[in-house]
Amino acid sequence: MEPIIDYWNNIDWELTWRTLTRNGWVMLVSASVAGLLVCFIVTQIASFIQRRRPSGLLELLRLNAKQAFYLFVPSLFFLIATNLQSRTFLRRHPNVDRLSEILFLIAATWLILRLLRVGELYIIRKYDTTLDANLSQRKFVTQLHFIRRVVSLGVIVISVSLLLISFQGSRKLGLSVLTSAGIVSVLVGFAAQKTLANLLAGIQIALTQQIRLDDAVVVENEWGRIEEINLTNVVVRVWDRRRLILPITYFVETPFQNWTRNESTIIGAVMLHLDYTVPVDQLRQKAREIVEQEPLWDKQSFAVQVTETLPTCVQVRVLVSSFDAPSAFDLRCIVREKLLAYVQEAFPGSLPKMRIEMTE
Repeated sequence: MEPIIDYWNNIDWELTWRTLTRNGWVMLVSASVAGLLVCFIVTQIASFIQRRRPSGLLELLRLNAKQAFYLFVPSLFFLIATNLQSRTFLRRHPNVDRLSEILFLIAATWLILRLLRVGELYIIRKYDTTLDANLSQRKFVTQLHFIRRVVSLGVIVISVSLLLISFQGSRKLGLSVLTSAGIVSVLVGFAAQKTLANLLAGIQIALTQQIRLDDAVVVENEWGRIEEINLTNVVVRVWDRRRLILPITYFVETPFQNWTRNESTIIGAVMLHLDYTVPVDQLRQKAREIVEQEPLWDKQSFAVQVTETLPTCVQVRVLVSSFDAPSAFDLRCIVREKLLAYVQEAFPGSLPKMRIEMTE
């Protein structure tokens, strides 16, 4: 033990430090390699823990933040190494210090954005937004989704401002972005009026819940579901798998139909045009038998009424309720087909016909 202590005490630390600083590039490269080694060790430990005890959080981190982590840690080590370098080395290579700061700022911004995404996915992993009945869950997911996007936008603005501040020529511009003053305020006031209006409309929608993710809506005479709510636009997935992209201000300024605003149940109507001789009571009884055999009926609303008399026929309306809009559409089709088959078989004379009276 004593020889080791004597060797430690006899080391000329000042000479050793000067030798290391002369070889500044070796130190910088070594720091970056050490950062990659730390990343590798951490990911291997996380993979081992994931195999022994699976965790949803670790899996989300692996899928969404692994690349950002591999850039962040080496850039952090590189930044620390540049701060430990002597002034002589930095005087000869002044751009190295600036490069380390820029690289670290970009890596940190990327990692923060990915961690925000991981946090959002981890929180909503147990929420099922595909069911119309889950109104409270879809409301929470919509608000969380919008908050994450707003926070991400703020992180990007701050990062860009700090990046501009690091350059001498653009320092004033960076400070203007941070303080919302100068030319940036003018640009926001004039050139970005629509963007700002969309952002405020998004905040209003997130608070008032006029639309939520997977809401069934009718916009521009198209039925579809809300697929995405972004900062400036809303993507509606139309029933035939087309995507209708609308500015988010559309849902604040334009009337539209939301079929799942407070509840998902909906009443559908089946219209039949039949002859005046049709026995309405028997038709009503048969319609009830058909509806009661269908699991799509929610047992809340049912009615058969003659709603209109036309010169050539009568209009019979059958009302049936269902759990959601797709189920109501399928139930209407089933009732229409079976009633039409029943009339054709039991009362063929009650189908619509044109009467002509022949006189001498």
